[in-house]
Amino acid sequence: MSEPVELYVHIPFCAKKCAYCDFYSHPADEAQMDAYIEEVLEEISLSPFAGREASSVFFGGGTPSIVKSSHIVTVLEKLRQAFRIREDAEISIEVNPGTVTREKLRTFRKAGISRLSVGLQSADDAMLKKLGRIHTFRDFQETYRMAREEGFKNISADMILGLPGETPEGFADSLEKVLIMGPEHLSVYSLIIEENTPFYALYGPSGAFRHELPSEDKERETAHLADRLLESAGYVKYEISNYAKPGYECRHNEGYWTGVPYLGFGAAAASYIEGKRFKNALNDEYLALPYEECEVLGEKDLMSEMMILGLRLTAGVSESAFRARFGKGMEDVYGDVIEKYVSLGALSRDGAYLKLTPYGMDAANVVMADFL
Repeated sequence: MSEPVELYVHIPFCAKKCAYCDFYSHPADEAQMDAYIEEVLEEISLSPFAGREASSVFFGGGTPSIVKSSHIVTVLEKLRQAFRIREDAEISIEVNPGTVTREKLRTFRKAGISRLSVGLQSADDAMLKKLGRIHTFRDFQETYRMAREEGFKNISADMILGLPGETPEGFADSLEKVLIMGPEHLSVYSLIIEENTPFYALYGPSGAFRHELPSEDKERETAHLADRLLESAGYVKYEISNYAKPGYECRHNEGYWTGVPYLGFGAAAASYIEGKRFKNALNDEYLALPYEECEVLGEKDLMSEMMILGLRLTAGVSESAFRARFGKGMEDVYGDVIEKYVSLGALSRDGAYLKLTPYGMDAANVVMADFL
């Protein structure tokens, strides 16, 4: 029997493109959104993997909550027709403050959506304006309040650290405002200045305002402060950038980090299944085969991916799982690399797991690069 898959649906529309965003997303009118959803429905109906059991569904973007709630309901219905979605499946949707009404939230709940991921980014209104966000912290509070009143018991908030002009104390103040509200999950990502974004022109290597970005030491100080604040508030850090109250870890993302197959629907959506990774075209009329990118992963690629993704988790990579999958141990393949970073204090062996130490978390990109 085939192992369960995870399902992802990309909704690329947003009210306004944020200054730091390099995801495939853009504003659109209602007719464009309607036409796009029809394409997604057709793609699902044509999936060669229909009939598989699915353990989670995730609507990402863009801002999925910007489309009509009936579209989300219709897509979910189509997914249920095509796949055997578990009764206990985690079904998530990304929403931005100010893009949902009470009626939309109620419709989401009735459709079976069990988890909201709210794109806050900062509780500082001046910082939100700098980021190009269209909401305020009060908008977030109102969205959060309505979601609770409509019965959502699993809410995540996204935040960004390392913002221009931000101090560790400023981020801590922002984080504490969110912690008072008590979301079950928080994602705290470091700002990455991506090419082909307005932020790159301002804060990239040649940007006139690049001096406003915190130094690496300051950003590390902010990340450590976030760790302490979240731990004291009862959250467990289970991945480099993710924290949850016990039992509220994002199951969809955990599956991604542990190698569970996934199918992506919509423009720019990626899939990984049966040893192949493929990606839809970067446009809204993407239903054309062959896929824009298709890569057959060899054993070396699969081993490297298991190490790199698994080390993102604070639990680390399971020796027994690695051996069961590949017929050899991690030490057999990566012995020199493992010994190097254990001696440097960046990796540790914790029972049957290999994981990053706190020092290793700070240097994660360097460590992981050696497993390529």
